[in-house]
Amino acid sequence: MNKFVLLALLSSLSASPVWAGHFNGHVDVKVGTLSSRAAAGQKVFNQKCGSCHGLNGEGTLAGPPLIHDIYNPGHHDNGSFSRAVTKGVQQHHWTYGNMLAQPNVGFSDMTGIVSFIREVQKHNGIVKKAHRM
Repeated sequence: MNKFVLLALLSSLSASPVWAGHFNGHVDVKVGTLSSRAAAGQKVFNQKCGSCHGLNGEGTLAGPPLIHDIYNPGHHDNGSFSRAVTKGVQQHHWTYGNMLAQPNVGFSDMTGIVSFIREVQKHNGIVKKAHRM
C-alpha cells in the first residue's frame, strides 16, 4: 500500500473519537444513572476487570474498551461475555492478545457485570445492530 494512503487512513481514523480512544488505549465513557443490579455490577467490574478493561469499561493499554460499538448486543451477545470470563477468548478484534479465563469472577458476578456493560453502552449510544460478516 502506498505510504501516503496508509498515513492518510491512519490520520483519519485517529481523528474519529472512537478510534482515537482506541489508539490511546481507552475511550471516553459516560456513566448515567444505573439500576441497582448494574450499580452492583459496576463495583465488581471495576474491582475485578478494571485493571485490563479500565474503569467503567473505557479500556487501557492492557485491554480493549467494552463500551465500544464492536461489543453491541447484535455482535457480542450477553453469553459471549460470560464465555470470555469462564473460558477465555482468542484475540480477534484488537491487538491486546488472548484473554485468559478469569476464575475469580463468579457466575453471580456476571449478571451484574453484563447489566452494567449494557446500561453504560446505552448511555453512550451503543445499541443492538445486526451482525454482518
